[in-house]
Amino acid sequence: MTANKDWRRPENRQEYIRKELARKGEVSIQDLSGVFGVSEMTVRRDLDTLDSRGEIVRTRGGAVCAKRLTFEFTFQSEHQRNLKEKERIGRKAVSLVRDGQTLVVDTGTTTLEAARQLAGQRRVKVITMSLPVVSALQYDSEIEIILLGGHLRDRSPDLHGPLTEQNLGMFQADVAFLGAGGIDAEGSIYTDDLRVLTLNRRMVQMSKKVIVLADSGKFGRQAMCKIIGPEEYQVLITDTGADAGMVESLRRRGVQVEVV
Repeated sequence: MTANKDWRRPENRQEYIRKELARKGEVSIQDLSGVFGVSEMTVRRDLDTLDSRGEIVRTRGGAVCAKRLTFEFTFQSEHQRNLKEKERIGRKAVSLVRDGQTLVVDTGTTTLEAARQLAGQRRVKVITMSLPVVSALQYDSEIEIILLGGHLRDRSPDLHGPLTEQNLGMFQADVAFLGAGGIDAEGSIYTDDLRVLTLNRRMVQMSKKVIVLADSGKFGRQAMCKIIGPEEYQVLITDTGADAGMVESLRRRGVQVEVV
């Protein structure tokens, strides 16, 4: 990979750095100095140049890809929002699951918390397109994980597309944990991302019981795409900040609303 390159030329070194970041996500000054046969000060100047263009973000001893850092920061920020409420919602969701059942688990930070609560608590099969869900459960020997194939969704650690949809159609589930981008006054569930709309609807169709997990911040919101109406799910779990009027309206419609 490094043969016949003139590492005295900054453009050659910087091209290599870009490729290494695309491949590994991060680089170190010490390693680059060894590859190029130049001083660490020279490598720092290269990184400073790329940083000034917004192509990388400098770290202690190296650099990471700017896109990777932005993605990780965005996901972690969303995960930390209302985290205590999401943890309570997750625990309640797991209490409604029995050993031996098959679950299909949606993407999103609230459904991720439910997956984390499953670990060490239930012996189940989990079908998912979410990489964080797989990561949360991979070392639990009591949980069998089925990761659906497909394309990695931009700016989100999950899979989507025709292959994912086709694979999902092979299965039946006892319970679906479905996230929500918004819940309107009528109790309809919405998503902001058209790319997951078909997947979410197929999750509902394949499952005997649909449990919607949504913190109170999702109430009173309409997102771009309607997934399902209140007649298509059985349970909604939310936190104590949820609008009391909406909660009562949903209960009158026959939805089991759990406020935790």
